[in-house]
Amino acid sequence: MSGRWEHFEHGADVGVRGLGATKAEAFEQAALALTAAVAAPADVRPLERIALTCEAPDDELLLAEWLNALVYEMSTRRMLFSRFAVSLTGTRLEAEAWGEPVDAVRHRPAVEVKGATYTMLRVAPDNGGWLAQTVVDV
Repeated sequence: MSGRWEHFEHGADVGVRGLGATKAEAFEQAALALTAAVAAPADVRPLERIALTCEAPDDELLLAEWLNALVYEMSTRRMLFSRFAVSLTGTRLEAEAWGEPVDAVRHRPAVEVKGATYTMLRVAPDNGGWLAQTVVDV
């Protein structure tokens, strides 16, 4: 199974879903889906690297913490990210994200993501791989 991301309908908000061969890859793909809610990931150049660390009591809360950490970095650094490397050890996540400052003309941001919610929050084995999904508030 190769990793992929997708959106799913959820009222006025956006569902983000990551699918991967491993749990870490599913988290990476969920992060790409988060970026794709704002702009086309292919238009975001991976020029600058930042490191992130999160911890939570379980996988679902860890996914929400991870996505909210990215939302925070996107907001405070005024950046978008298009490449992610996630490492999971128990309920601790260490990651690197690569991206660039927002260019309104080139990226054409569609919405501003306010944060990941606990709505439809799920991290679980799925068809021989892993699923990581939640709804983000836009």
